[in-house]
Amino acid sequence: MGALLTVVFSASGPIVVLCIIALWIARRPASTPLRYFAVIAASCYLLASIPIVPYSVGWLLTTGYGELHAEDVPAGRTAVVLLGGGDRFVEGWTEQLTVTTATEGERVLEAARVFRLIGPAWIISSGGKQSPEDPGEPSAITMRDELMRLGVPADRIVLEPTSRDTHEEAVLIAPMLKSLRAERLVIVTSATHMRRSIGAFKAMGMTAIPAIAPGDGLPMRWFESVLPSTDGLAGTATVVHELFGIPYYWLRGWWRS
Repeated sequence: MGALLTVVFSASGPIVVLCIIALWIARRPASTPLRYFAVIAASCYLLASIPIVPYSVGWLLTTGYGELHAEDVPAGRTAVVLLGGGDRFVEGWTEQLTVTTATEGERVLEAARVFRLIGPAWIISSGGKQSPEDPGEPSAITMRDELMRLGVPADRIVLEPTSRDTHEEAVLIAPMLKSLRAERLVIVTSATHMRRSIGAFKAMGMTAIPAIAPGDGLPMRWFESVLPSTDGLAGTATVVHELFGIPYYWLRGWWRS
């Protein structure tokens, strides 16, 4: 579903819709359904591309979450789980590397801050490839390298490099937490993704403390928040993914409130 939403709410979506409208006009220029379709499609993409629209809808997902403080985490052996947010594979003439996306980079920065704030016993860097044939490294490895660059010791980082989605992360991390004898669990992810993540881990019998990465806000300049942009489309894709993802997880028994 995530891949489909990425296509629909990207430059590809409006281009495909424009091509459909053009072909429709060529075949039936006086079609009344065509006019309705064109108006509805244009209106939907206009709203979806204005950043303040997904931000306002996303508020429903993020309300109740804020910056983590030291007093939010009770005493005890704590593990921080850093959830992957997607990587980019970059290929040169002779070498390749995998880099974080902006979303994943924000999560890494928050995990490093939480590490300095509460001194957890472990950070579990979690996230694999969508397919074994995908180039580059799993998110878990990319994020581990960035955590080390930010000063987190390598011997305090545990990898979970095989999960493909939030449900699999919860399933695979549950036994890891038992083996690490963790008494407290802190989840680091984006604000819009936090509600589904907390529920997914709760469905596996784990109560987690949220630590949101500060990256789901509006653009710095006010006029950018009301002008159509690809950032607005990306924000809409993220919000729609979560709004559909939570009920889907609940129906599968993968999410608890």
